[in-house]
Amino acid sequence: MQTLIPVILSGGSGTRLWPLSREKHPKQLLPLIGEDSLLQATVRRMEGLVDVRLGMPMVVCNEEYRFVIAEQLRLMNIAGTILLEPTGRNTAPALTLAALAAMREGGDPILLVMPADHVILDTAAFQAVVCKGLALAAEGMVVTFGITPDSPETGYGYIQSGVTLGEGGACRIARFVEKPDFATAEAYLDDGSYLWNSGLFIMRASVWLAAIAVCRADILIACRAAWDQGSVDGEFLRVNKEAFALCPSDSIDYAVMERIAIGESTLPFGAVIPLAAGWSDVGAWDSLWKVLPKDGEGNVSQGDVLLYDCRNTLVISENRLVACVGVEDVVVVETADAILVVHKNKTQDVKKIVDTLKSEGRAEGQLHRKVFRPWGWYDGIDAGERFQVKRIVVKPGAALSLQMHHHRAEHWIVVRGTAQVTRGDTSYLVSENESTFIPLGTRHRLENPGCVPLEMIEVQSGSYLGEDDIVRFEDAYGR
Repeated sequence: MQTLIPVILSGGSGTRLWPLSREKHPKQLLPLIGEDSLLQATVRRMEGLVDVRLGMPMVVCNEEYRFVIAEQLRLMNIAGTILLEPTGRNTAPALTLAALAAMREGGDPILLVMPADHVILDTAAFQAVVCKGLALAAEGMVVTFGITPDSPETGYGYIQSGVTLGEGGACRIARFVEKPDFATAEAYLDDGSYLWNSGLFIMRASVWLAAIAVCRADILIACRAAWDQGSVDGEFLRVNKEAFALCPSDSIDYAVMERIAIGESTLPFGAVIPLAAGWSDVGAWDSLWKVLPKDGEGNVSQGDVLLYDCRNTLVISENRLVACVGVEDVVVVETADAILVVHKNKTQDVKKIVDTLKSEGRAEGQLHRKVFRPWGWYDGIDAGERFQVKRIVVKPGAALSLQMHHHRAEHWIVVRGTAQVTRGDTSYLVSENESTFIPLGTRHRLENPGCVPLEMIEVQSGSYLGEDDIVRFEDAYGR
């Protein structure tokens, strides 16, 4: 029986789904469809697969997301491998690292490569197609899944299918095509041999390593050096930062798949299998509107939303009432610190707003007001000249680092639970409705020794209140 390892690539930033998706908390970590995040839904996608030995899922991600991803897997009661990239180098190096990791204990498992930020509504149909691909991958082929198009889409790349490979719908890959203009996309749809490029792949780990060695030996050399000099950090696999920084950036398609399509004799055989399973890359707000359930007027609403005389509109509210009257083909997204209003035909341009936020150095492009940390989270609820107020929640048994601030003092008020406070050379408990003060320049630590979340209000005061005013002396999370 074949061993199949789901490899989940979680490196995108999802800027077109701002303001829900932020650079440091991107769309794959959000529950956009149902209660699971897109990442969690991707991990679940292979549950129940029969006649296959399913290995632990492997998530390849930027180390900045490591604790949130570990927490999301923990909430699912799933043990997985989390492989950390020190810096983003696109999908070809990410898959190369995953293949090296998959073979670290011997054997040659088959890898099912899935982006963490895609939606597939029909899991049964997806699993059936994966089983077809699994048989071809076991024979040494590199297999991709092409989405059966239902419209002349200009936002996707295309794969042209060639000669049929027996039963099951698999075909030889004829060529990869870049995103076309509308007239070309219409011609592709009429032709019937073109499929949308899904970014889904299945192949043996050794087959990928052999292919990348032929096509981009420089990527393999850099990844192998980074892997060989890496380490195990608790539940995380780390590669060497300096070695990986020398790795070129390239995608799976450009690095390998386009050359496989040409049919070079030194490369493995390439196949594409059509997939019709309610797939979407959720690349922008109009894509999300398409896959969500709608009312009789084509509207999608989430949160505290009132609509009157509206059609084909998507409205999401996270914090307050949002009311829309007489609007059509509009997207409205409300968060604690930003509101987006955009016509559905212009949702691709949301990225330009994010670019402007970055150029102006504004935090709204990177972080939500609510920021997740390995020990819990905090929400910046108010701020002004020389003061800032945060709501802080610490998970049971968790602790912040032993730290000190040069420019601010802190006043802590416990609302729920019990806090273990270290201040200077003393340690003491602070219970509900009690408070304590941390003077400027004092070493301190906050811990939750209890079995319920610790909730508290922190009032900061001082000349500088930035998150970079932290000197850490001890930290359980290696920051």
